[in-house]
Amino acid sequence: MSDKSRKTKGRSSGPMGSGGFGRNRQRSDGGGDHIGFGPRGGGIQMQGEKPRDFKGTLKKFIQYIGKFKAQVLVVMIFAAASTAFAIVGPKIIGNATTKLFEGVIGSISGTGDGIDFKYIGNIILLALGLYGASALLLYIQGWIMSGVSMKITYRFRRDISKKINRMPLKYFDDTNQGEVLSRVTNDVDAINQTLNQSLTQIITSVITIIGIIIMMLTISGIMTLVSILIVPLSLVMIMTVVKRSQKYFKQQQDYLGHVNGHVEEMFGGHNVMKAFNGEKKSIKKFNGFNDVLYGAAWKSQFLSGLMMPIAFFVGNLGYVAVSVLGGWLAIQGKLSVGEILAFILYVRTFMQPISQMANISNILQQTAASAERVFEFLGEKEETPDTKNPIKPSIISGSVKFDDVHFGYKPKQMIIKGFSADVEPGQKIALVGPTGAGKTTMVKLLMRFYDVNSGGIFVDGNNIKDFTRKDLRSIFGMVLQDTWLYNGSIMENIRYGRQDAKDEEVIESSKIAYVDHFVHTLPKGYDHILNEETSNISQGQKQLITIARAILADPKILILDEATSSVDTRTELLIQNAMDNLMKDRTSFIIAHRLSTIRNADLILVMDNGDIVEQGNHLQLMEKNGFYANLYYSQFENGNYLSQD
Repeated sequence: MSDKSRKTKGRSSGPMGSGGFGRNRQRSDGGGDHIGFGPRGGGIQMQGEKPRDFKGTLKKFIQYIGKFKAQVLVVMIFAAASTAFAIVGPKIIGNATTKLFEGVIGSISGTGDGIDFKYIGNIILLALGLYGASALLLYIQGWIMSGVSMKITYRFRRDISKKINRMPLKYFDDTNQGEVLSRVTNDVDAINQTLNQSLTQIITSVITIIGIIIMMLTISGIMTLVSILIVPLSLVMIMTVVKRSQKYFKQQQDYLGHVNGHVEEMFGGHNVMKAFNGEKKSIKKFNGFNDVLYGAAWKSQFLSGLMMPIAFFVGNLGYVAVSVLGGWLAIQGKLSVGEILAFILYVRTFMQPISQMANISNILQQTAASAERVFEFLGEKEETPDTKNPIKPSIISGSVKFDDVHFGYKPKQMIIKGFSADVEPGQKIALVGPTGAGKTTMVKLLMRFYDVNSGGIFVDGNNIKDFTRKDLRSIFGMVLQDTWLYNGSIMENIRYGRQDAKDEEVIESSKIAYVDHFVHTLPKGYDHILNEETSNISQGQKQLITIARAILADPKILILDEATSSVDTRTELLIQNAMDNLMKDRTSFIIAHRLSTIRNADLILVMDNGDIVEQGNHLQLMEKNGFYANLYYSQFENGNYLSQD
């Protein structure tokens, strides 16, 4: 399955809407060693998507971090100071080595006063002090940067969460929901990792390179020149490897998404796959993805693994050249033993920050791509803002008017064409028609999940656009065919309809919806926990819980979209009685494909291709022997029911 394909899980609808999501994560991991001084060094390997506008994204990011600029500046200063203290260390240790060497030679030749332990001791204490100060500053800047990065990460996730609630439903209809989840998780994590680690590594690497060159120049200009000449050779070899490995990292990232998507898809539909004997096909498809992933991962890891050996090899060439040249200069008396030792330490350290800078540049590219994706999402067009002067009627009677409503999910493809209807308070209105007639679309328009292209919808004479969405939706109670229950107790799931409801009210609603009778058969009753997929209760029981939730909400207008489709005939009759009581004196919109369930509706609107082709009660429509009558008889003749839009 392509990682761009939409996958949705069987999560579903409560009183106020439907939910569900699919995941399709793609990630590229990297690891790295902390910058240190010594014979070995490490870097972070991380390849992936590159940003389209690096400079623009960087500018947005700097603006976004806003009030944290001062703290980031402090981190930079501390990181620079910490690195500077560490760089001075080898030169000071070299002085102690020189003094020790001179003392030993003087003692052997009898021309000196022996080893000056006091001087050496002071040098060692000074070196320890510098390294201690470096470590302390490193700790402080790490502590500050961790706090800053987590606050920025928190802000990103908070803004994304708020943005999701302001986005029009159309965006989620057109966008793979896994892509949205990826922004909240993978992209924000990549930004956090860069802020927490790579930013300070950039500073320390730059300061280290500059500082080492300066310190080497204070020891010997010619040896410094020899050492620097090694760098271009190392960079050419490293960049050659990076260039070759980059395409494999990208392929690895892509096929990791394919593998994850296929596994999730097969796991989500495991029963269907088994029922149709699809195991062989599934395994073949998985093996295809996995083989490509294996090849890309092996090549990318092998090539990236060559970078450090190459750096060490070239570094060792420089080490050999410096050792030979240093020995020759020492023989001539131009360098001391301690200076040679210090220079060798600097040479051994010199290649490490260079290789780190090469790796960090890749990290910055991917981080910029992640930030770009986040900013793109935050910049997406939001749903039309609520009116600044909303109406708040004290009493809602429940009258609804559709006035010449036109609507299309795409501007040039209208699916609702001139829909008009007047609904009196307390009426039961049934919407029937074949698949694609526009029944469920009308409900979406009524709830302002979408806005009409032209015409208007009025509740108690007020245009629904004059309400805030929150106030408008609080008028409605909604029970859909697909149930939505979250990981929590049955009591909590029912209380979702009205958060401040008391336990007694929840139980009373449960009795009306016939939930109470099966709850007591569960181990913990109302405290029974429903798992993520709610596989520990039946589909019919899940539907009963959502009906109880709607009853608890005590809405002025009801929307019932195949509310009894998942229960057996006996339970359906019980629920129908409860629904009749619930719908009493309330305006109710009922979408049904079992036409026998809406025979007692006050008004039946028969829809086809977005238009009302017939309207009336059941007897009137049957007497016409037209479109409705054909629908009614066909479900018995063919043994089929009309499906929901």
